[in-house]
Amino acid sequence: MSTKTLLQFNSPTRGQIDFANVIYDLVNFMEEDSKAKHRLIIGTDSRANHLSDGGAKNVEFITAIVIHRLGKGARYFWRRETKEKIHTLRQKIYEEAGFSLAAAQQLIGGLNKYLSNTDGNPGLKSPEYELEIHIDIGENGPTREMIKEIVGMIQGSGFNAKTKPYSYGASTVADKHT
Repeated sequence: MSTKTLLQFNSPTRGQIDFANVIYDLVNFMEEDSKAKHRLIIGTDSRANHLSDGGAKNVEFITAIVIHRLGKGARYFWRRETKEKIHTLRQKIYEEAGFSLAAAQQLIGGLNKYLSNTDGNPGLKSPEYELEIHIDIGENGPTREMIKEIVGMIQGSGFNAKTKPYSYGASTVADKHT
């Protein structure tokens, strides 16, 4: 996924904002209580619409970025992307994981720019956060056979992966907008 696909997000409180402002809001939220632990969660869910050509599907993917101050609330942002001709559940799940991975990689780059001190002056202590990618797959249903491979893909990219019932970033937050 290119940077272009992540340019615009929606915020329940701020409306439509660009990716730079998502990063800015995440950093500000963490710095409001920099001693608290934060969990940065990225999850993608999707909804398929059948096209007139038969088996192919037009699929809407919603990627959610959630910043959760443990025990003290959260904020989230979401983005919609449409892809055509998704033929199988496996392909759809891989696309969901791919959107989440791309968002995570771009977030890390953006957050590192804000949270690292590049001018040589002593800066504030960076807020502590954990990053998780939430995948909309679980032990029940047709996606159970894909758990090992999708979790392996996420972990192989250096991220923690959560599946149902612990993947609320995908199965609840992103799902709310599908």
